[in-house]
Amino acid sequence: MEMIEVEARPGCPFSVRNEGLIAKVRKRIQEERCVTVRMMANEFGVNRETIPQILVEDLGKRKVASRFVPHGLSDDQRHERVQYSKDIIKTAGRNKNFLNSIVAEDETLCFCYDLTTKCQSAEWKSPASPKGKKVRLQKSKVKTMLMCFNDSKGIIHHKFVPEGQTVTGSFYLSVVEGLWKRIRCVWPEYSAPGSWFLLHDNALVYRAVAVQEFLAQKQVCVLLHPPYSHDLSPCDYFLFPKLKLPLKGRLF
Repeated sequence: MEMIEVEARPGCPFSVRNEGLIAKVRKRIQEERCVTVRMMANEFGVNRETIPQILVEDLGKRKVASRFVPHGLSDDQRHERVQYSKDIIKTAGRNKNFLNSIVAEDETLCFCYDLTTKCQSAEWKSPASPKGKKVRLQKSKVKTMLMCFNDSKGIIHHKFVPEGQTVTGSFYLSVVEGLWKRIRCVWPEYSAPGSWFLLHDNALVYRAVAVQEFLAQKQVCVLLHPPYSHDLSPCDYFLFPKLKLPLKGRLF
């Protein structure tokens, strides 16, 4: 009987897991974190199943994609934000009503038509009824900006920016004047000087001289706004979604 042997071909990948190969893979990913499994398999002459086994089982690695953030903070900005948080904690410890007396301002876009959510379009049907279809549409291009002031009790004042109006220092001054009149009407406990704190961001129009002079004249304490962080505004979690939910599916 003639014996037939399979001759090894050059370049044919093989599967082997030893300390030498593990050390090579460890060094390779330290040199280039974005290297792919295919590249290492071709470089070391092994099959593609061996490299993931070494990475996961032997080295305890996993490939993680970077997370996009709206803003990046420098080391000085991170330090400033930490100091600001410590000051807020100390102030809240001395004044138990401090957090409840903060009036925060934020903006959001309101569309002329916004799609209903999946839960809003759900219908009661019998088992024999055909399943409904919902066409995927886009939001309306017609939109307006809503400026909203709220505290721990709810919304105090709001203002829709008229179409074609640019938010300038004089326009924001008129909004703050409306906020001042509104507060004196609905929250008598905020009528005393220094009884409430205003928190708005660091936009140039909010730091206009006319706005600062008005707030100083009315003895309104403006809280320092920390540098931008990757976190969303708290209003984006609980306030604006609830405001916009009844408006979905309606045309204005």
